[in-house]
Amino acid sequence: MTVTYSSKVANATFFGFHRLLLKWKGSIYKLLYREFIVFATLYTAISVLYRFFLTGSQKRFFEKLSIYCDKYAEQIPVTFVLGFYVTLVVNRWWNQFVNLPWPDRLMFLISSCVQGRDEYGRMLRRTLMRYVNLTSLLIFRSVSTAVYKRFPTMDHVVG
Repeated sequence: MTVTYSSKVANATFFGFHRLLLKWKGSIYKLLYREFIVFATLYTAISVLYRFFLTGSQKRFFEKLSIYCDKYAEQIPVTFVLGFYVTLVVNRWWNQFVNLPWPDRLMFLISSCVQGRDEYGRMLRRTLMRYVNLTSLLIFRSVSTAVYKRFPTMDHVVG
């Protein structure tokens, strides 16, 4: 998802960062609020059940069950699993970044391969770079909503 307030992210101060967290579009809160509501509801239901509806022997059984589950939960190394997850996410992001088309790299290749200091060579390099920029724009239009809003139709691209 393209975040359209990226300039505000780049210029955020330490004390103004909380305002960025309250932005809804592209927010971590937007991603997790359903799971949080389910978790809070289940936690509240279990807490109310334990405190008000269970007898003394049922409370002791619940506590023993909790200790049993906690003992087996310690056998799963959560930090190890989280390390794999973070590595997977970072590698996926890095692969997306590496696979972005960079027109300047291609421009260096074109300028070194297309010879000539005359008008024909200059116009050929310029035309090739225009085609490269056009293909980049068409790719970014299909991926980024901000670019698609800037160039919604082919007439906007031509203009």
